[in-house]
Amino acid sequence: QVQLVESGGGFVQPGGSLRLSCSASGHTFTNYAMAWFRQAPGKEREFVAAIRWSDNNAFYSNSMKGRFTASRDRAKNTLFLQMNSLRPEDTAVYYCAVNTRSRPIQTTIKSQQGYDTWGQGTQVTVSS
Repeated sequence: QVQLVESGGGFVQPGGSLRLSCSASGHTFTNYAMAWFRQAPGKEREFVAAIRWSDNNAFYSNSMKGRFTASRDRAKNTLFLQMNSLRPEDTAVYYCAVNTRSRPIQTTIKSQQGYDTWGQGTQVTVSS
């Protein structure tokens, strides 16, 4: 059994920055990948960023690459998301997810179906 705890969301003005964190805990699970997804009002949930745990390789959505940076604390099973140059369209609930089942490939690491446990989500609001 794995649990995810997210933090770091909040209200920020356009151009500002936020740093999200997500910690996974449980009894002797294998961490294959952790990821961030987001869902804005009236839109479907979309991929943001992920890290493959075996080699620390990071993957990004093209729309966020260059502004958002994913990183990890391997020993603590913690995933971070540094968000810079935030825009109003970044407003969404950001969800953390973990894959504890199998090694991900390029397609599955960016898909909701590639993850088995999800956090509760944290609200990010970008507005003046």
